[in-house]
Amino acid sequence: MYKLKVISSTVRPGRKGPVVANWIAELAKQTSNFEVEVLDLGEINLPLMNEAVHPMMKQYEHEHTKAWSAKIEEADAFIFVSAEYDYSYPASLKNALEYLVHEWAFKAAGLVTYSAGPFAGVRGWMSLKVDLLSLRCIAVSEGVHIPFVTQAINEDGIFMPNEHVVKSADIMLTQLLRWTKGMKAIKEDK
Repeated sequence: MYKLKVISSTVRPGRKGPVVANWIAELAKQTSNFEVEVLDLGEINLPLMNEAVHPMMKQYEHEHTKAWSAKIEEADAFIFVSAEYDYSYPASLKNALEYLVHEWAFKAAGLVTYSAGPFAGVRGWMSLKVDLLSLRCIAVSEGVHIPFVTQAINEDGIFMPNEHVVKSADIMLTQLLRWTKGMKAIKEDK
């Protein structure tokens, strides 16, 4: 079984990310291919990058960075759950990515994006894919894009996706497994 970290990227009050992250985490668990852990940036609460030495050197001085590094290092793959903010993804996720360099490398990522409107986070998805590539983390092409996310959350706070979203998630998880297998072989080929 591969270790999958589902990263919920939003931190502001009233956020929808944790609801969507829990949904995709449950789907991933049902495949029996992944040992899944949800990492909520709102709970982790990383301060704005405050390490004196560039993360390329991996000489972390703060406990929060060491803990973040250990969580990301142990992962074989990721699913990033992200809202779209100002045509991109949230600053909290950008900050979390920039804390580390080596820990992201040669791992596959699935992207689940959403928005309150019709664009379904696609513009944030494009920005995130490019930034992940610079960290040698490969985002699979098949993503999950959720428009009007608030309409898909019921009064009990449970995400109720439509058939199209569920099918997209199944396709993404299948491809994430394929890429995870391949990236693990690449990572081990030093």
